[in-house]
Amino acid sequence: MPTSPDPDRYLQLTLTRRESFTEDIAVLHVEAPEPVEFTPGQYATVGLTVDDLPRPLLRPYSVIGTPNDTHLEFYLERVDDGRLTPLLWDLEPGASLWMRRKVVGRFVLDTDVTHHVMAATVTGVGPYVSILRTWLSRSEPERRDDRFLVIHGGSYARELGRYQEELTEYAATHSAIDYVPTVSRPHENPDWVGERGRVEDVLRKHWDAAGFPLDDTALYTCGHPQMIDKAQAIGQRAALPDERIHEEKYFVERRTTA
Repeated sequence: MPTSPDPDRYLQLTLTRRESFTEDIAVLHVEAPEPVEFTPGQYATVGLTVDDLPRPLLRPYSVIGTPNDTHLEFYLERVDDGRLTPLLWDLEPGASLWMRRKVVGRFVLDTDVTHHVMAATVTGVGPYVSILRTWLSRSEPERRDDRFLVIHGGSYARELGRYQEELTEYAATHSAIDYVPTVSRPHENPDWVGERGRVEDVLRKHWDAAGFPLDDTALYTCGHPQMIDKAQAIGQRAALPDERIHEEKYFVERRTTA
């Protein structure tokens, strides 16, 4: 029997529901027993106790939520030959998960600029959702001059799930936010009327249209490493300084331990 994790280092989360977008893309909604402190864009280390392991089986996932709330979301892709995600897919509401108390990461809003170009593949949009929720939650935003362009892509429209709806609403009601969902397999999405192509294929078009000044712009890339490399190359060719290009790769090679 595995021992319970140290409560000084871990929070016990309760799964309230799993919201599935496809067979292998879902959001885990969890409740923490106390407010969770973090900076929007950071990630938490989350997992389960497993009978044959002396310590919890943990993996890092971007936190979706607003700081000091108890409700958190984790936007995940199931990896069939992974160790953790198949177990997470088997959980029923009321199940317990463990999360390290310290939420970490440097993939946060670049406060040295006011224009933000955010590129994401599927679940990589999570950090941006946290950033925008928090930015919008302020009754008087401290950074009134901020402008956001979010490019969010997947192979299929259904992979973008509820976050497509949420970000579309933000863009419709806030002039500071532009949101561009895109699908790379439009022939398999016959009802799709939005942008078509991979994230890196449409990034330059919408970045140019936004008219963001290069000396006041940061580029953020999150998700699939191939998209990140290609999107960053676009930023480099545009002469964006290296310190203004930020990344969060969700995996490096073939994922076998997620």
